[in-house]
Amino acid sequence: MLRADRPGTAPPDGGREPLPASEAPDPPPERLVRERYGLLFVATIALLGVQGAAPPGRLQGIVLTALAGATLLLSFRAARLSRPFVAIAAAVTVAAVTVSVLRAAGGGPGEGVALVMNAAVVALAPPALAVGIVRDLRATRAVRLQTVAGVLSFYALVGMLFGFIYGAVDRLGGDPFFANGGTATLSHCVYFSFTTLMTVGYGDFVARTDAGHTLAIFEALMGQIYLVTVVSLIVSNLGAPPRHPRS
Repeated sequence: MLRADRPGTAPPDGGREPLPASEAPDPPPERLVRERYGLLFVATIALLGVQGAAPPGRLQGIVLTALAGATLLLSFRAARLSRPFVAIAAAVTVAAVTVSVLRAAGGGPGEGVALVMNAAVVALAPPALAVGIVRDLRATRAVRLQTVAGVLSFYALVGMLFGFIYGAVDRLGGDPFFANGGTATLSHCVYFSFTTLMTVGYGDFVARTDAGHTLAIFEALMGQIYLVTVVSLIVSNLGAPPRHPRS
């Protein structure tokens, strides 16, 4: 038996029944999205700055590993991944920081192993960041400033990844990575990585081995394809009105 509402009263929502939880819109909070990508971009720039500004040494290795772990955790946070994935990222970060601390204390593995651990930490960030960018684009159907910050962070992290790889190849390969007597310090490796990624090619540092040539070619191709496709597409659609899905 239906019960009539009392006269003179109205539902608090103006007479409309609330939508079920499955049908209620759930847009991503813009402020939280901006904060996630903003912090990630700052951490990425700090990671780039420390490797060049801080003097080479074991303390620099700890700071770099901590910043690399921060970018990894912020990338997973931006992608809104589930807790098991975040736990894996945290475990990898703790392992890499532990290796750096042990090396700074005078024991544990060498610099090559520490660079491999840093490369592993940085390598997990770009895929997670790509997932987060795609999710935000599908949810908002518009390109915002936080999207640009995300794609630029992705680009910078790829450059840092190859820099760590070049350093690890020099330490673990036995032979020098650079030709003409160039020392493969981390700063030189990152410098060579970004000049290769942007296909600038100053020529002051050149890979000596076939493995180094192959890595450099792969990085140059990846950098050019990413710039002419992803970055150009994102920037050209910055500020455009949201696109509505077809029914």
